[in-house]
Amino acid sequence: MAGPPGGGPAPAGQGSPGRPGRVALLLPGQGAQYPRMAAGLYDVEPVFTAAMDEVFAALGPSGRALRSHWLAEESPRSLDAAERAQPLLFAVDHALGRLVLDWGAEPVALLGHSVGEMAAAALAGVFSAADAAHLVVDRVRRVAAAPAGGMLAVAASVAQVEPYLGPDVSVGAVNAPRHTVLAGPRRALGEAAERLEAAGLTSRPVASDTAFHSPVLGPCLEGARDVVAAVPRRAPRITVYSGRTAAPLRADEAADPGFWAAQPMTPVLFWPALDALLDAPGGAGAEPLVLVEAGPGRTLSSIARRHPAVRRGGGCVVPLLPGRPGGAAADRAALAEAVDALRAAGALAGRRAPVLP
Repeated sequence: MAGPPGGGPAPAGQGSPGRPGRVALLLPGQGAQYPRMAAGLYDVEPVFTAAMDEVFAALGPSGRALRSHWLAEESPRSLDAAERAQPLLFAVDHALGRLVLDWGAEPVALLGHSVGEMAAAALAGVFSAADAAHLVVDRVRRVAAAPAGGMLAVAASVAQVEPYLGPDVSVGAVNAPRHTVLAGPRRALGEAAERLEAAGLTSRPVASDTAFHSPVLGPCLEGARDVVAAVPRRAPRITVYSGRTAAPLRADEAADPGFWAAQPMTPVLFWPALDALLDAPGGAGAEPLVLVEAGPGRTLSSIARRHPAVRRGGGCVVPLLPGRPGGAAADRAALAEAVDALRAAGALAGRRAPVLP
């Protein structure tokens, strides 16, 4: 989801010198998208390109149209629409994750936000990339029937926003102690925004035209369980910290079609999940943990840098892409900076170098 009101990227933290850094991937979701996100890596990084093409090919004609929209220098169609944002976010997150894996970084954990959790599941082997892409498209088609809605990022705690919740407006994400996202139908969300402003609480819309992670999506998602049940599901090969449970994804949860079918309408507990990741045995307190944001923007990086464990020097935060659109050169420069940071943290020591111009 979009970053906290008034927030922005901060300088990367530093890991402890002399010790190799262990990698955990952070995979962003709705609200992080922007035109041509990561397009500067396409046809430059072979592994990234192949992973993107795998998703586009799996989706057939709609995938070819999605690829054209993604690579277009200018497009009259908004990228905030779920039908385009969700599969593209999944594809970019997954492809960047595959790129990091190909470098030999061997992530010890994955933490996805919203549709980023589907990318995490595919990277961990719960689903094949093609099956996960189809599930993302299926949920997007279903939520298209939901009432016009959206999401609202509020610079406040869950307790502070409780008076502004109601039958239609609910907490959609807990991103940080003072960064809560509300979700609901457009009119109800607009009224909540006015009341928040009157109370002196800062808010701003998330780039979404759907009330993701809200119970209002429930009726639209009926039947989704059967679609998930029709594809193979496996225990994760890499530990996935679920934004739904704020805990490592169990094998029975990964295999449960209902778990994935309900994921688009349940709150994203990103900060509690990050807490669990950083506080886990062998976590940031034992060895430096390199948190790599494998997706567009730097919102999750900005949030992670404010975590007490990271601020104490228990690890560092490395985004792979720019914080805002900047063209192909900016994509490549950001990736080069990330590679330097990963090497400095010991996460790529002795590994095969990525392909960069």
